[in-house]
Amino acid sequence: MTAGVTLRILAESEWRARATAHRARADSLAGDYLQRRAAGVKHPVLDFLWTYYSHRPAQLRRWHPGYGVALRGAPEYTGLRGYHLLDDADPASVVVTADPRFLRSRGETVAYIAGLLRATATRPAQLSCFGLHEWAMVYRAGEVRHDAVPLRLGAAGTDAVVESMPVRCTHFDAFRFFTPPAVGRNDRQLTRDGQLHSEQPGCLHANMDLYKWSFKLSPLLCSDLLLDCFALARDARELDMRASPYDLREYGYEPVPIETPAGRADYVRAQAAIADRAAVLRRHLLDSCESLLAALD
Repeated sequence: MTAGVTLRILAESEWRARATAHRARADSLAGDYLQRRAAGVKHPVLDFLWTYYSHRPAQLRRWHPGYGVALRGAPEYTGLRGYHLLDDADPASVVVTADPRFLRSRGETVAYIAGLLRATATRPAQLSCFGLHEWAMVYRAGEVRHDAVPLRLGAAGTDAVVESMPVRCTHFDAFRFFTPPAVGRNDRQLTRDGQLHSEQPGCLHANMDLYKWSFKLSPLLCSDLLLDCFALARDARELDMRASPYDLREYGYEPVPIETPAGRADYVRAQAAIADRAAVLRRHLLDSCESLLAALD
């Protein structure tokens, strides 16, 4: 037993097969970044997943079975953060993932993530922002955030788009990068303390952040869900930048021209598809949090 959870032990052949499959999938999702990094080449779209988020490729490749599962014959896990050996086991034979003491130390984080996920899931998806947050980040700016990538409509054209539509950002971590002239154009003033009350499930960035919340639970969370969240974050990032003011055709991204009615309709359809996928992952992630919190009772 592990802090109220019945321990399940995986045979070495079973968990190593799952770990191998996990690494192969992680490499298919992140291998292009590793190749570019080795060559010293930057990417204005996908590097965000590694520069903004703190999880490293080596961490993404490491498979974790989640809390309440033990791995037989896994001495390489003994030195990893959050793990401990079973007291009655051969140190080279069985490793528990994860240590109940580690779960207790992360209890407040688990509770915060659960609260944010639960609050977000209770709200209807708002699909009327049209990705203007990226435009607001360069509105009347003296410099461009991605200075190696040109603005598709130029500075004046970009400013005109921001001024032609209401700005309806609900995500503080996007809002905090708005230029000073853009801050007052948002239909609400967002704060970190108010994040619990403003996050909503249609937001691309809130859905990308499912990846952040999942890796913050590592190794308490099964890595299969982590990779699902990473795949979603990658797709959401691509949509986010295709709808941005930047011209990314050199990198293979056709723009979603949200300055036109047809472009806005395309954006809403793609945003809704991301939100539908995120709703499933948010539910799984919340279920995992609630199981972890129950183990603390």
